[in-house]
This record gives sequence, structure tokens and C-alpha cells, in this order.
Amino acid sequence: MRSLVLAFLAVVLPLGAGAQAPAALPDFTALVKKQGPAVVNVITSRTGPEAGAGAGGPGISPDDPLFEFFRRFMPEMPEGAPPPGGGRGVGSGFIISKDGYILTNAHVVSGADEVTVRLADAKREFKAKVIGADERTDVALIKVDAKDLPVATLGSSKNLEAGQWVAAIGSPFGFENTVTAGIVSATQRALPAETYVPFIQTDVAVNPGNSGGPLLNLAGEVVGINSMIYSQTGGYMGVSFAIPIEVAMDVSRQLRETGKVTRGRLGIGIQRLTKELAASFGIDEARGVVVTNIEPGSPAAKAGLQVGDVILSYKGDALKDANDLPRLVAQTKPGEQAEIGILRQGKQRTITAQVGEMPTAPAAQASADVTRPGAKNRLGLTVRELEAAERKEAGAEFGVVVVGVAPGAAARSGIRPGDVIVAVNQQRFKSIEEFNELIAGQEKGSQVALLVRRGEGAIYVPMQVG
Repeated sequence: MRSLVLAFLAVVLPLGAGAQAPAALPDFTALVKKQGPAVVNVITSRTGPEAGAGAGGPGISPDDPLFEFFRRFMPEMPEGAPPPGGGRGVGSGFIISKDGYILTNAHVVSGADEVTVRLADAKREFKAKVIGADERTDVALIKVDAKDLPVATLGSSKNLEAGQWVAAIGSPFGFENTVTAGIVSATQRALPAETYVPFIQTDVAVNPGNSGGPLLNLAGEVVGINSMIYSQTGGYMGVSFAIPIEVAMDVSRQLRETGKVTRGRLGIGIQRLTKELAASFGIDEARGVVVTNIEPGSPAAKAGLQVGDVILSYKGDALKDANDLPRLVAQTKPGEQAEIGILRQGKQRTITAQVGEMPTAPAAQASADVTRPGAKNRLGLTVRELEAAERKEAGAEFGVVVVGVAPGAAARSGIRPGDVIVAVNQQRFKSIEEFNELIAGQEKGSQVALLVRRGEGAIYVPMQVG
């Protein structure tokens, strides 16, 4: 059998003699030798109530649907018999200055009572001080008291393209200076509840303990910080995410200078302008974002922005994606003037807003709980008028609350009991009769856009009239 196979190969191989030889796979040896010494092992100890929280990450309940899907990969590493609630965590980081400043993930050091940094030579260990951490971007800056340390070479993520080779160095499961490689799967990736980071998606194998380690291009330059994996098991499943190095360095600079991160704020709620919403508004092209909520007294309110405005550009930059606006606003220094291009009632105009400062902690979300019945309309919804106390709580002059959703198109629209409808096709109403008249006046099969308050947020829901 063996001689037969060899004879077959001898016949087949010459047939491909004229074909182009495949490109050689990259060699990461030089990259590892260059950057490996600057990658460190970050060991944390916890004795507080947050210890033992596992890989779900800070602020994520095990009951949260995202717990099993987006798990921060930092395991609890028991050592001996720690006291109840105690434990050790293992993550990674990399040195960005000879005098001991190190970048890692915020969730690596969150809640830690003690942080220890072990260098790649496995001989030197230092107690580290947490200079600051920013949970919104998952970036932390720590410092060790040392000199003449090896420093990682920083690059740029702006030129990354899908298909390019990248590598990661870290401590998966505590195995120090482990190198894995893969390709860039996508850039500018938006994730649930991660508004301010345009993630780099890769298929580089990352596992618990890789958190905070560098993502490197073939030139041996750091282009990102490994931060998150998509997993249903807690282990690597082929999808990982890294924070662009530009985002991380901007955060680290602010943490070093002021101990906190300052971001711009307009005080609005937005959603992507879909084709259905564009048709409802009489807009030919689905581009930009729709304003769904404006906080009283906010920079947006003072500038004259209105619910239903379609924002097309910010400071001259056209909005190609709904996630562009939060990032652009966040990057604006509080107090700066920003020109905002909008479309209002079919006419384009420009307004100027003085950007405010985002609060340190995200606002808490409220929820509605209503069960009293009302009357069904042509949308397949059962609604009732909001009572005075409910209007005050919802921050609406008037609205109707959804108490029932019929099966079929209504149920598929995403609207649900407890939602408060405050406008139809950008038109406000002052009674349930007026609301029903607005719906009754629509042609059968046409699309209407309902402005819905859900908790403290708002969203436009396109629905088909039956």
C-alpha cells in the first residue's frame, strides 16, 4: 500500500508543477524574543465579598444572559485553603515604561486587595499599585517600583485589516509567556454593553489568564489588549476580542495624569435608523441615528436637539454606524463646541452643542410594571393611559402603556408589556383617543414608528398597521 501511495504522488505532483507555490506561514520567533520580556504575569488576591466571583466579570450576575456568552477570561486560582470568599486571580499585562508602568485589564485588578507582578524571567516579583482603572473600556494602569525594565513596542490598530496575522502573549491557566497566533477576524466590532470600544475581533486562542496581555502584529508591535472572549463554556471557542491600543493608551494617560477618565456627553438616547424607520419618517436612505430621548437640562436639550431628529454627522464626521456617535462624543473634551448635522422633518440643518461631562457611574435603569387592561388597536396592542404618577416617573407629558401584545406581527416587532408609547411617527399625542386616531389614519400595510420609553431609555419600534 505504501509503494502504491508513493507512485500516486509521483504522478500527481508534476501535474501541479506550474501552479503557484503557497505562501510560507509566518515565523513568530523574532516577535516573541522582542516582546516576550515585556509581558508580565499579574497575580491578585481577594478576601472581600467579591472574591470568588469567577470569570463572569465585575458587575455581571450569573443570572445575566450575557454571563455565559461574554465571559472575562480571568479565573479564580485557589491556592491552599483560602478563607471563605477568598481566592487568587491570574491575568496578564505588559510594561509600557522603564520605570514600571504596566497596562492590564480593569477586571483583572477589580476588587483586588493585593496585586503582584511577576516578570517574564520568572525570577523577579514586585508588589504593584493600582494607579487607576476604567471599567467602561476595561483598561487599568498599575505601577511597580523598578527601573530599566523591558518595554513593549507600541504600534497602531488603525491599519489592521481582516485576514492579517496577529499573536497573543499571556498566561492562560497560569502558564506564563504562552504564545498563540491567528488572524484578525474583524475590526471596529461593537458588543452588547460595550459602547466606547471598537473591538478587534480575532481567532487567536485566548483562555483564562490571557486577560490584559498584548495582541501583536507581525512587526512585533502591540496593537491591542486581549480583553474578552465569546464562549458558552468559559473556554476558547474561536472568537476573542481586544481593545485597540489607541483607546488603551488614551485611558492610561488620563489615569496617570488625573486618576480618572473624562468623557464627553450630550445627554441623549439614540438608535440605528433602519430601513423600516426611514420609510416611516419619509427618508429615502437609512443613514445616521435617531434621537429617542433627551434628558432635561442636558447639553442636547440646551442646543435644541429634539426627539425624532436624525443625526447624520458629528463634528464633520459622517455617522456610518450607530456606535460611531457615542464613541465620537465620548472622545470630545467636556466644554468643547460640537457641530451636529441633523435631519428634521425632511430638512437638513446644523446645530451647535457645548459638550458636557459624563458622570463617573452609569445611571441605573428603571423598569415598568403594569397589568391593567385597555383596548386593542390596529397594531395588535392593548394599551391604557398613563396615570399622573406614572407620567412623572417616565418623564413624559403623556403616553399610553402597553399591557398586551397580540401574537404575530405585533409580537415579532419587539414591543412588550410595560413599554410606554409617547409618539407615533414623531407626532406626540395628548389622549388615548388621539393615539388611536393616529393609528386609525394609517393605511393598511404601512409602517409606523412608535417612540417607546423603556425604563429610563427610549427606542423607536417600527410596526406594520393591520
